Amino acid sequence: MKRLTFLLCLGLSGVGASGCALLANLPTGGNLAALTPPGISYQGADLVQSPSQRVLAAYYCPDVANLPFNSSGVVCQGFFGPRPSLADMTIAFDLKFRVSNPNNVPVPLANILTAATVFPDANSQGLGAVCTQLCPAGQPGCGVNDPNACQASSRDVRSMSDFAQSAANFLITQGLALAAGQPPSFVAPSVSAASDLDVIVRFSFGPQQLLGVMKQLAVQSADQLKTGRMPTFLVPFKIEGTVFFDAGSIGRIPVGYGPVAGTWALPTEGLIPR
Repeated sequence: MKRLTFLLCLGLSGVGASGCALLANLPTGGNLAALTPPGISYQGADLVQSPSQRVLAAYYCPDVANLPFNSSGVVCQGFFGPRPSLADMTIAFDLKFRVSNPNNVPVPLANILTAATVFPDANSQGLGAVCTQLCPAGQPGCGVNDPNACQASSRDVRSMSDFAQSAANFLITQGLALAAGQPPSFVAPSVSAASDLDVIVRFSFGPQQLLGVMKQLAVQSADQLKTGRMPTFLVPFKIEGTVFFDAGSIGRIPVGYGPVAGTWALPTEGLIPR
């Protein structure tokens, strides 16, 4: 039993000496494998970066206005300004979670599987899935999309293999933060024993992939664009996934979340790229 406690303490080395002290106090007759899965409470998906209404109109107008004498480019530029670059069209959002650890030992986060579908009820829907790797501070190679890191043997939770049809580079992880205003990183946070932790994970959409899906909205607004009026883009979405916790030598604990649905109204003029 002492050896198993020592191995688990090594597996949770990122939580510090206090976590190992808690493990040492477990009853010798207890079953270390009987950890209670942490709870995941989804708090919302907030848009944090979006092109302005004018930029959206300037991007799509030349493609959908279909004005005579090949004048769409000139007329659209007169209405909305030069056509923006793909970089100017970046859309990013934050997923907010509250993680509750009912156990008497700290449990670090290891991986976060996120799948986002835009226009889930449309034939031309877009699906992106990404596996975010979290690591101890200073460890290289974190944050990469490693599909093998987000696989689970349990059929009760979603694995990366459940989203095999997702488009490459449709969804990109920018990092995780523990408080509003804190810059995102890929350092694995630990949920202290018998406590809650608020986690924010930031994602962006690959502009080229998303804008192809959104073009249908611009086509529907072609008459507005032809007359210099700026339309509003409503983007319905669905988000789901799994959070994997590191229980050291015991293994990983997967906890699913979603699917949850909502709608983003693009643009929100007050958003500032971050």
